[in-house]
Amino acid sequence: MPYLLNFIYVALLCAMSPCFVWAAIRRGKYRTGYAQKLFGRVPLRKNDRPCIWFHAVSAGEVNLLAPLIRRCEEEFPAYECVLSTTTNTGFEIASKKYPRLTVFYCPLDFSWAVRNAFARLRPSLLVLAELELWPNLIREAGERGVRVAVVNGRLSEHSAGGYSRIGWFVGPLLRRIDLLAVQTEEYAHRFLALGAKSDSVCVTGSMKFDGAQTDRSNSRIRELAELWGIGASDVVFLAGSTQSPEEEHAINAFRQLKDNFSALRLILVPRHPERFDEVAQLLDRSGLPWQRRSELEPARKSDARILLVDTMGELSAWWGTAHIGYVGGSMGTRGGQSMIEPAAYGVAVSFGPKTHNFRDVVRLMFAREAAVVVRDGDELSAFVHACLQDAATMTLLGARSQKLVSEQLGATDKTIAVLGKLLPAGVDDRRAA
Repeated sequence: MPYLLNFIYVALLCAMSPCFVWAAIRRGKYRTGYAQKLFGRVPLRKNDRPCIWFHAVSAGEVNLLAPLIRRCEEEFPAYECVLSTTTNTGFEIASKKYPRLTVFYCPLDFSWAVRNAFARLRPSLLVLAELELWPNLIREAGERGVRVAVVNGRLSEHSAGGYSRIGWFVGPLLRRIDLLAVQTEEYAHRFLALGAKSDSVCVTGSMKFDGAQTDRSNSRIRELAELWGIGASDVVFLAGSTQSPEEEHAINAFRQLKDNFSALRLILVPRHPERFDEVAQLLDRSGLPWQRRSELEPARKSDARILLVDTMGELSAWWGTAHIGYVGGSMGTRGGQSMIEPAAYGVAVSFGPKTHNFRDVVRLMFAREAAVVVRDGDELSAFVHACLQDAATMTLLGARSQKLVSEQLGATDKTIAVLGKLLPAGVDDRRAA
């Protein structure tokens, strides 16, 4: 089976290579980490400490794992934690967010690459965020006696339907996984229906909520607000994790409302760094004064009422400066981005109609009347206008979403408890103490 998979992967890689080359030339993607991805030449661990290998695909999963990694370091201090990711953006954010950890690109699922990576890392536990079913990776872990866990697991109805068509392949793969810590009972039933072991599946809730910050007065938020000169009377509309044409919709909303609401300010945070210049050109064409985040200086006040955040890893803190929010990736094909961060800060949250990646969170927010769907640019403008006209309604919407987040906390504690059962007995950690 590993050789057949290798053949399939090589064939797919060759077939897709023109796309990869094009993306590397035009967007700067896929330019780094070849030795790690293709040959498993990940950093060599030279100490004898036991190791937990965390894997997060991209930026969202990197941020998701923050509270879990922190708790693992507290509860299992004898273990060294290392972190892999797949995308360039995920790698950049992980390197900044976890400077104390070894961060690297996860090897592609070639048997020789994952074999080499395991030999160099020597982990005791492999922790996969949400759902990463790579057959050779999971098989190699099993052959080396490395326990495998999926945390914050989710499985949409669509994905479950697709996997069921190859149940003969997926079932045995799921049975190699020692722990499937999933977000909801619904997800648990889907994993079991595909063939997962009943004693490996447990419901721990969503860790997305645990990583959310709620304190608007923290030093980083105050620093950014002061940097751009956000005053107490200003009303900040932030469109975050956006893709085309969502930035244009936000700019048009600002253009329509700026004259009647002089306190309104707009922050744009595109989802992908390769689009920063594209959005900058869009702003230039709008004729509106605007400022790049990378060009803000502490002692120099900016008169522009539009800010383009063209730096990585700051969206969470910028959400803490906002009063009105639009969560991007929800009018196109991406399936939405996390609306938990703005909700935790008490932002009046809106998003587009296509949010299947966060279906459970959206369902909770709708049940509490804690968010608004905007289907196009006109509805986005109307939402921002309604918030500006009625501050009490804007505040109430934000308060509902913040209360919802506070009631969902605790998944990380449950996950730590079940992960601890997978670690070898006899290691000097806090459990033994």
